[in-house]
Amino acid sequence: MRDVSVIRNGKRILDSIDLCVEDGESAAVIGMNGSGKTTLMKLIRGDILPYYNEESPSVMRIFGEDNWNIFDVRSRMGVVSMDLQNQFGSGTLVREVIASGFFGSLDVFRNMKVTEEMLSKVENAALMMGIEDLLNREVEGLSVGELRRAMIARALVTEPRALVMDEPMTGLDIVMASKFRKMFDILIEAGVSLIIVTHDLADIPKSIGRVIMMKGGKIFADGKKEVLFTSETMSGLYDEPINVECVEGIYHMRL
Repeated sequence: MRDVSVIRNGKRILDSIDLCVEDGESAAVIGMNGSGKTTLMKLIRGDILPYYNEESPSVMRIFGEDNWNIFDVRSRMGVVSMDLQNQFGSGTLVREVIASGFFGSLDVFRNMKVTEEMLSKVENAALMMGIEDLLNREVEGLSVGELRRAMIARALVTEPRALVMDEPMTGLDIVMASKFRKMFDILIEAGVSLIIVTHDLADIPKSIGRVIMMKGGKIFADGKKEVLFTSETMSGLYDEPINVECVEGIYHMRL
């Protein structure tokens, strides 16, 4: 992105963003509610377009392309978010949730043909997430952690180059959150790029080294977490006195 802005109802949600995430790179995006994090993710996923200024056009490239097909982007970039998760019907089976990733849909409908190869990839994704025994279970009976694993399997089923997660730890207890961090580390080691949006430093896996800080629709700071995760920088980001500490590679903050 070069000089990218987003304007909605006359309000500037993102303001002149300059950002480059390289192929194979992982990053965490943090900031207060309303800082522009989710809008930035929608831009990265190609869900929305930047504001067009005829005098000084912005540059927006996804996978190196100025003009991209949204369905191609979705097949190469998996998405996990609470909004998406909450849209699945309670009677949807886990295998249908995962298979819907091939079609970018909220279920598998009659006009969609699920091939044997797709079924094999569904089972492999479920196995990777440790939910192979849940494939015939309905969404309604799953725990928060089980459903989140199903959503990640859905995002991975097309073997994407990147995985975008919006608040992936929401609703997880401390034990499950720790398991998810370790799982994300394994995905990164396997070659999947992760972009994680969060407001909690403890959600960020050890193997993610880059942090993008958002404030007021702008990039407040962008760099290595060991440089930016200081009490001084975090206090400036949140406009409150924040204390930051690191315990075994995981950062925590408190007022």
